[in-house]
Amino acid sequence: MPEAVSAGLLAISSSKIVIFLMINIILLVVDTFMDMTPACLIFTPIFLPVCTSLGMDPVHFGIMLIFNLCIGTITPPVGTTLFVGVKVGGVKLEDVIKQMLVYFVAIFIVLMLVTYIPQLSLWLPSLMGYV
Repeated sequence: MPEAVSAGLLAISSSKIVIFLMINIILLVVDTFMDMTPACLIFTPIFLPVCTSLGMDPVHFGIMLIFNLCIGTITPPVGTTLFVGVKVGGVKLEDVIKQMLVYFVAIFIVLMLVTYIPQLSLWLPSLMGYV
């Protein structure tokens, strides 16, 4: 199955920019309906070969994947962190979502920066000798 999905993604486009954008969108959509741990276990073997074949470092891919999955923890309907925060804060979910819309835009912009500018996410691992 991972090979079929990888081949399908690479058949759609050969552009790194398009493929990485599609992976981000797929992960953002899936994360709204799936918890972080199963999504990580399911999608890593599917998307890692695609990204490495396009020249992405595996550490960079891991950072991008986890960033996507963390965004899923604050988006409904599964957003476990969002619901815990609402319950602890004693506020209504609707009020929190309205206030978070601006932050969602900022988070998406940072996700695109991390995805397309590898130096942003790889400078610390390179200092520690992991890359």
